[in-house]
Amino acid sequence: MPPRSRDALIADRVPRAESAAALLGHEGEAAALYFRALPQLFTAAVAVLPAFAFDRRNRRPPADPVNACLSLAYALLTRTFASALSIAGLDPWKGVYHVERPGRPALVLDLIEPFRPLLADSAVLMALNNGELGPDDFVFAAGGCNLKPKARRALVQAYERRLDQETTHPVFGYQIAMRRLIQVQARLFAKFVAGEIPRYPHYVPR
Repeated sequence: MPPRSRDALIADRVPRAESAAALLGHEGEAAALYFRALPQLFTAAVAVLPAFAFDRRNRRPPADPVNACLSLAYALLTRTFASALSIAGLDPWKGVYHVERPGRPALVLDLIEPFRPLLADSAVLMALNNGELGPDDFVFAAGGCNLKPKARRALVQAYERRLDQETTHPVFGYQIAMRRLIQVQARLFAKFVAGEIPRYPHYVPR
């Protein structure tokens, strides 16, 4: 029998976690594993434009164009989720799993993770691989990298296109735009909190 992959071993430990802190530790370990593999997805863009090479996730400030794009895309996704949760009657800042801290919408962080690669990371990949962003669309200052206004607009448009793409809802089985799916998930979580459904059906992409 081949050895278990590291991500499978992390998943095995999750049901045995005895506290939220332990779960957060597993989440952090899985996130580190994901971000170590993420640069491989940008191989095509880097082959054409070496300026888009990056080897790790960094932020505050992002040090290179890809990390600058990821930071903006994650901010857009956070805003989308916060809006959906507010419309569903929930407070985006009151988390269940993530600890509340100033400036951090804890409930958004509780629910957002399955959507990062599907919406944020893929929007960045789309914009880079389609040539919508180039090396001249970024400015380096104060030890960080930022998108110029034109590049910000291009990435926002790529993100909006991802929101409009359809998927199959894992619970209801019908076709639904990703934008609408986020709204449905927010309402399902509100129903779970209100005791109207026994469990929250996480969106698990296939």
